[in-house]
Amino acid sequence: MRAFGSSQGGTRREDIRFVTGQGRYLADILPEDTLQAVFLRAPVAHARITTLDVTEAREMPGVRAVWTAADLEAAGVTGSVLGMALPDQRGGKGARPHRPPLAHDVIRHMGEPVALILAETRAQALDALEAIALDLDELPLSLGLDPGGPSVHAEAPDNIALDWALGDAEATADAFAKAAHVTKITVRQNRVTAASIEPRAAFAQWNGERLHFAFNGQGVWTMKRELAKLLGLEPDQVHVTTPDVGGGFGMKVMVYPEHVALAAATRALGCSAAWLAERGESIASDNGGRDLVSTAELAFDADHRILGYRVTSRFNLGAYNSQFGQNIQTALFSKVFTGVYDIPAAHLHVQGIYTNTTPVDAYRGAGRPEAITLLERAMDMAARELGLSPFDLRARNFIAADWFPYTTPAQETYDVGDFARLLTRAQELGDVAGFAARKAESAARGKLRGLGLAYYIEAILGDPSETATLEFTEDGRARLYVGTQSNGQGHETVYARYLADLTGLDEALIDIIQGDSDLIAQGGGTGGSRSVTVQSAATHGMVTQMVADFAEFLEAEIGAGPVEFEDGIFAAPGSNQRFTLIEAAELARSRGQEALLRHSRKMTLDGRSYPNGAHLCEVEIDPETGALSLERYLAVDDFGNLMNPALAQGQVHGGVAQGFGQAVLEEVRFDENGQLLSGSFMDYAMPRAADFPPIRFASEPVPSRNNPIGMKGCGEAGTVGALAAISNATLDALWERGVRHVDMPLTPQRIWGWLQGG
Repeated sequence: MRAFGSSQGGTRREDIRFVTGQGRYLADILPEDTLQAVFLRAPVAHARITTLDVTEAREMPGVRAVWTAADLEAAGVTGSVLGMALPDQRGGKGARPHRPPLAHDVIRHMGEPVALILAETRAQALDALEAIALDLDELPLSLGLDPGGPSVHAEAPDNIALDWALGDAEATADAFAKAAHVTKITVRQNRVTAASIEPRAAFAQWNGERLHFAFNGQGVWTMKRELAKLLGLEPDQVHVTTPDVGGGFGMKVMVYPEHVALAAATRALGCSAAWLAERGESIASDNGGRDLVSTAELAFDADHRILGYRVTSRFNLGAYNSQFGQNIQTALFSKVFTGVYDIPAAHLHVQGIYTNTTPVDAYRGAGRPEAITLLERAMDMAARELGLSPFDLRARNFIAADWFPYTTPAQETYDVGDFARLLTRAQELGDVAGFAARKAESAARGKLRGLGLAYYIEAILGDPSETATLEFTEDGRARLYVGTQSNGQGHETVYARYLADLTGLDEALIDIIQGDSDLIAQGGGTGGSRSVTVQSAATHGMVTQMVADFAEFLEAEIGAGPVEFEDGIFAAPGSNQRFTLIEAAELARSRGQEALLRHSRKMTLDGRSYPNGAHLCEVEIDPETGALSLERYLAVDDFGNLMNPALAQGQVHGGVAQGFGQAVLEEVRFDENGQLLSGSFMDYAMPRAADFPPIRFASEPVPSRNNPIGMKGCGEAGTVGALAAISNATLDALWERGVRHVDMPLTPQRIWGWLQGG
């Protein structure tokens, strides 16, 4: 049995059904009698509800129900939608105001759900929506990240939801007092929306005893727990499933108000109903990402080595705590906030601010892109101020390869790394020596060319435990039950091929079962780049135990031993009998050994793994228009041992594309009245294929010591590295024209303005 997958190849097995229209997304699985749900959403950002009259709407043709907060309360649903609160250095925990599934008395952001309509058709539900009378007394708004101003929640004076700190403030201050040079930079990170190809959707059905709830999420167990709690049901009365999912990116992890309201209404009515969001509705109501302003200070000694690092940051929580909102720019940011550098003293101080905007939560990378972007922007600026190459300054401060395991000021213990090796490889593959000639050629055409570098590291997040269960069926197939949830990453391919590699099973006979709380007792879901690493480690442990169990059984059957398993065959010295795993399972079935037909193993990783790498890019800017084009992009990544190089490369490409989108094009904007200005793809710019040159990917693995496969995860790495690389390249291009600072998004209008100012 092999210890890890050996460069899996071939096409993704799930793609056949996707590209031929055979995918089973939520909209494809609805029963014929399913009612259609739509939500009345807040038309303003902050107001007191004075009238909410749904009488006429309830009498409209085809309408089965119109629910408001009062109806939820009458049904006993009075709890708050899930939102975590972290320890607060002012004492206790951060603010935790009530978040109702439907707005009660006060509206706190545009797009907040106010009423739910269930009708026989969507058209009838939309007609009923127009018949609802909603009168409001508008209230003063809070939209900025400065404390103070109009109150969003009484529980949060000055709108400060959380005041959080990590590190040694005194030691860091001492480091700055000794510094020969200090670099200081403030970076704004724009708000974005995930814009998954499939908008959020949900289906709920009450059969008189149990709730079946299906949604296009990233794991079923939190949803099961929260629906049971909020609806006053026993856990075994709630069955949650997830069909095929068209993109998640962190945004679909959460329990949302719409989920609770839909489930409560269908339970009360004893019916089935589905909600399928439209694109504009999604942009207005999906949790946003990023949206923070941070100041970084780096203290250097006379030899240009870092003595201390200090970060102060304010981040936008929106109008409520979403599921992980308080965690993203604090605990998750801190996992990698000192990056790949040997920094003796560091301190991080963060405040979370409530505003009258849509809540903000995890988006691809979830805190790690924000931390790395800030640090790598600061390192580039420090290199300029110190008169050093950005490559040299980084190399001078890297954690050395022989210093691992290495514990950071945030008490994260990196297991392995060889950062200098990867940076050298990036310089070679990226032809840094030839950049001057390329810059001159661009200049001859009247264009500005810049080279950008970012060296990132990220921490694999989420539950370090996972269970793998393998079941042999009577028709000669094998079912692998997994606790993760694919959102398009190719899990079915990776898991099936890995199991085939370990066992010799025909991949075509392996079925991957996911996303069903009745079939899978517990799982960690998908998020934080955990899935393949943690799930494959569990599969490896399960197969190891299964092989031992079958070997023991076969030794008793054939009267010879020891039975060994190699290349998918059980055999013993002195016996000419040979068994494949399927044959051994059939023999066990014929002998009544049912326990051998189902094997399960829960594994907990020894620690996190830390993907890292050097990203290099070159941009070209037209100074007449401010238009930016991405000319070259290289990612040299250490993902440890690769399960499937093609899929890893695809993850890098997708991550870089999303990073480019945020860096150059995307921004969720609100006007001074809290109205959404970027509510459709006419106003919210998304990257297109024509925006990208070939994205080069090179693997330079340093296998992790914290899991038996030596993997490190790769799902978010492209985004973690891309934001700073593109930003640094842009500033490099503009530097000769006097521009000394840029912020995302790097739109033509903003670049042109900086050039005029410079």
